[in-house]
Amino acid sequence: MRALLVAGTLLSSMAFAAPPAPSERNVVYGMVSGAALLLDVYRPAKPNGFGVVFVAGSGFQASAAYGARPIKETQVDLWGPPLVAAGYTVFSINHRGAPRFHYPAAIDDVTRAIRFVRAHARHYGIDGARLGGLGGSSGGNLIALAALRAAPGLADDEDPVNREAATLQAIVLRAAVVDLRRLPTPQGANFVVSYMEVPPGSSPEANALYDAASPITQVGPGAPPTLMIHGDADELIPYADSVAMHASLLAAEVDSRLITVPGGKHGADFGGPPRADWPDYHAETVAWFDRYLRGRQLKTQARRSR
Repeated sequence: MRALLVAGTLLSSMAFAAPPAPSERNVVYGMVSGAALLLDVYRPAKPNGFGVVFVAGSGFQASAAYGARPIKETQVDLWGPPLVAAGYTVFSINHRGAPRFHYPAAIDDVTRAIRFVRAHARHYGIDGARLGGLGGSSGGNLIALAALRAAPGLADDEDPVNREAATLQAIVLRAAVVDLRRLPTPQGANFVVSYMEVPPGSSPEANALYDAASPITQVGPGAPPTLMIHGDADELIPYADSVAMHASLLAAEVDSRLITVPGGKHGADFGGPPRADWPDYHAETVAWFDRYLRGRQLKTQARRSR
């Protein structure tokens, strides 16, 4: 890990160390049948007043074994530090997954987590009206799905958290699973079918389920600005899926950008260490959130500095 981080500084405008311990660990953002749904909060030394919900890739799986490493503690060591260094408060979440839980449990959890962060925005010192989302692989599916569904608050719910909207105002997707109907590899197929319980094409009901779980089927003009980052040598999730998603977003007149990592494979580091011809995807992620979350704030600061 240390070698990877050192190599990464050659391509990055900023050097990032391993993230510090979360400012708040194991925050309960919801309960399911008496079991707690947890998130960790990473607060920056110099906050900019904005927050990002982070969902790591897990193949839609969540081990039920005692002592298993939680989803919220994976991949945040690579994707959290650049955001925290730029002033963003990062919320890394657990969610339910296969083999014990199945669709739509995970997306229900992500929806709840977004509502929770928005409901507690003042506590965390962030703008509750403008939240970002970042996810990789299966986590990218969940962030994209939540953003595209843009669930409104449940006005009559007795829980004030559920009265908050589960919307995201800008998202970044790393090699996201945007089309569950396409299962090009046995490994990918096993993960997805384990999560969905039934294979695609097995019945009209299964087809409807896969459509509902695939972000690419739900793109519309209300989608938030979307940055996608994908390696063109990804052996698990086809690069072509991000190309198709990008085209769908542009056709809906949504601000979208696709960054290609040449020769990049699947994984949180694209099979790193970074190469000289790779884009600085961490800096690009920060810049995307700066543009679409902080845009007005930065313009105001620029005017004041003149």
